[in-house]
Amino acid sequence: MTAPPAPASPPPASADDGAGPAAPGLRVLLIDDGAHRVDLLRDALARQGCEVVGVVEQATLIHDCVLRLRPDVVIVDAESPTRDTLENLATLSARMPRPVVVFAEDGDQGPMRRAIQAGVSAYVVAGLQPGRLAPVLHVAIARFEQDLALREELSKAQAQLASRKQVDRAKGILMREQGLDEEQAYQRLRKLAMDRGEPIAQVARRVIDAHDLLRG
Repeated sequence: MTAPPAPASPPPASADDGAGPAAPGLRVLLIDDGAHRVDLLRDALARQGCEVVGVVEQATLIHDCVLRLRPDVVIVDAESPTRDTLENLATLSARMPRPVVVFAEDGDQGPMRRAIQAGVSAYVVAGLQPGRLAPVLHVAIARFEQDLALREELSKAQAQLASRKQVDRAKGILMREQGLDEEQAYQRLRKLAMDRGEPIAQVARRVIDAHDLLRG
């Protein structure tokens, strides 16, 4: 069995550590990508107390089904995940991220890498054993939560960087147009932000927009 590496801290359950059953009531969407073992999966999930909310046989329906059914986890059953399935999983990861587990029979590294790039949380080769289903789900959920936290941290850092660039540009405009030094320009922006009850980056954006409009 092959699964993505677990984060160092806190360590999630691995697929071999004998973790307990999957969370009762876990909502699961099954994707039949050609292996035709979804009945086995459905029975195994039911024994774990999970609810199978739907079975999808067309890759193009994945996003709409997730939007409508709101599963907690998506499981793909495949001999080897198809290009259509991976493309739609990538769209899902970008728009409505969910933990995704792929059970595959093809151990080739190519499909595995493409699956991870598409946002798959766990890729299991020749490992569809009902007794190991719960640990695999625990690994996938833990990996997904870690990746989501990292994505949110990156997005926050990018937003902060963009805000600093806007403030710096607005300061430059005030320095040139009003003969202020850098500290005076910053204090002018800060006072405007306090007076208006707006973030300083938003005020900076207004200064930039007004400047661009006048120069246009």
